[in-house]
Amino acid sequence: MGKITMVALRTVLVALLAGSLFVQTVMVALLADDMEGGVLADRRVPILLIVVLGIVTAQTVLVCVWRLVSMVRRGSVFSDGAFRYVHIVIGAFTAAAVLVFALGVVLAPGKAVAPGVVLLLGGVSLAVFAVALIVLVLRMLLAQAVAREVEATRMQTELAGVI
Repeated sequence: MGKITMVALRTVLVALLAGSLFVQTVMVALLADDMEGGVLADRRVPILLIVVLGIVTAQTVLVCVWRLVSMVRRGSVFSDGAFRYVHIVIGAFTAAAVLVFALGVVLAPGKAVAPGVVLLLGGVSLAVFAVALIVLVLRMLLAQAVAREVEATRMQTELAGVI
């Protein structure tokens, strides 16, 4: 990965993390105030909890991607240590999918939210879960690359012993 690409990616990650912290602190408080007397006032706590937890899942993914980028820079991404971060990313996307589905369930009763919105949230939940499955497939590719790296190192060691 080139230096410019690495700097650009880290800049984007920092901007996203800063934006998520702003949303988590300022915007969620404003949302809570807006919901106080509205039609969703009785569901305010679960909605706010789902929103905050959703932001935490996004922040978790951002931190794990930062760690993986650091491993790429050091040349150690094809190691067993990378699996920990990939597993966390898979878990975070799965949790996010469950949270989006839960938001749809919370919003479904009554006429406060149109049925199309609830259906849309179900589709978004499915899409986020698909991303978790894609990362799982990428994890399998990483496992193959790590196995090949280990095999190549073993063969180089044997060859060095023969020479």
